[in-house]
Amino acid sequence: MTSLFDLPLEEPEPEPSAPPPPPVRRVWTVAELTASVRDTLETRFTDVWVEGELSNARVWTTGHLYFTLKDANAQIKGVMFKSALRYLRFTPQDGLRVVVRGRLSVYDPKGEYQIVAEHMEPRGHGALQLAFEQVKKTLAAEGLFDPARKRPLPSLPRRIGVVTSLDGAALRDIIRVLRRRYPNVHLVIAPSKVQGEDAAGEIVRALRFLGRIHGVDVIIVGRGGGSLEDLWAFNEAKVARAIAASPVPVISAVGHETDFTIADFVADLRAPTPSAAAELVVRRKDEFCGHIDRLSERLGATALARVRRLATRVHVLEARPGFAGLRGRVAMRGRHVAELNVMLGRAWSSSVAKRGRRHDLLRRALDQFDPRHRLGSLRARLVTEDARLARAVARRRHAADSRFRAMAARLDGLSPLAVLARGYAVCWDADRTRIVRDAATVETGHQVHVTLERGELTCRVERQNEQAAEKP
Repeated sequence: MTSLFDLPLEEPEPEPSAPPPPPVRRVWTVAELTASVRDTLETRFTDVWVEGELSNARVWTTGHLYFTLKDANAQIKGVMFKSALRYLRFTPQDGLRVVVRGRLSVYDPKGEYQIVAEHMEPRGHGALQLAFEQVKKTLAAEGLFDPARKRPLPSLPRRIGVVTSLDGAALRDIIRVLRRRYPNVHLVIAPSKVQGEDAAGEIVRALRFLGRIHGVDVIIVGRGGGSLEDLWAFNEAKVARAIAASPVPVISAVGHETDFTIADFVADLRAPTPSAAAELVVRRKDEFCGHIDRLSERLGATALARVRRLATRVHVLEARPGFAGLRGRVAMRGRHVAELNVMLGRAWSSSVAKRGRRHDLLRRALDQFDPRHRLGSLRARLVTEDARLARAVARRRHAADSRFRAMAARLDGLSPLAVLARGYAVCWDADRTRIVRDAATVETGHQVHVTLERGELTCRVERQNEQAAEKP
């Protein structure tokens, strides 16, 4: 066995080996290389947060947001699809510093890498607060916050509309206050969500529904308190525009006293709580009746004081020398007026009677030329002449009928058919062109036709008898 001490101290030189084969060259297509880069980026950078300044932020007709995120040294393209963009509470604008969360990918047609954003929030303050300021600025520019367009509330509404949730405490508070202050009011409730993604659309539909109901004098829209996220439905621009478009005044009662929403700025009146809105919309019934009683007392006292002042003035005027005997002169004038009134009545009655008599005379004269009378006489003559004509026609018809019967009798007497009826017959030749009167004109074997009263006979001549007929 060989030990380690038997081995030489120097390593033997390696035997020369064959050179390595040259590496195989792979040629990539542009599409393959781009796809490989995309797969690498999407696999490694699946969830990244990037901070930068927005630039060229545009929402295209497809609903997707395209933007550039940049800082002082670099920039990256970005896209936020419509499905993620609809969850943003603020509007992305150029120059806004934001933090974007998403994944890296490559846009193959241009070979550019980009970030596909799934979430975006403004840097420095919350997204909801920024969206609140943006919506507020936009609506203020439209004039929806102008105090000149605010409408006063009706003093005693007969029908009140309420837009809120059926499950919330706001509705119970409103009903409790209205029942206590004015039980006779008619309440129309349009239930709606007041929190969540679909809440804004339901609030808009409820406001439009109440606006179409006849007799609704005022609308209360609101809910109880909550965070900015809970109250966000009342910060939507479409809710603010629906409140501004309402045909009747709207009271905004959203949250607690310290909560402010866009609806508060647009509404005709802001109430700190739903209960306060119910108190504002109706006054206490006994307060209203007391106010009416006080106004009635003030009106009575004012009228009585004015009457007394006028009576005192009349007494002062009567005491003046120029008004001495005024009552007597007024009485004389009154008597004169009464006499003139009687005379006028008599003259008027006489004139009316005279005109009535003249009217009767003219009416009788006109009756003589009334076409209705002439028509009556003409109608009577027409009836008489019609009867005469009918009798004359009947006579003529009877005479003509008699003549017709006589002529028919004579014609019947001369008719050969009458002779045939007595038993005689008419003999025709074979061609029925002449009547056979002489037997000599017919030869034996010829055919003749014999016409009887009823029917006709075709005969063949067997023999001739030329003996002349005896004359009677």
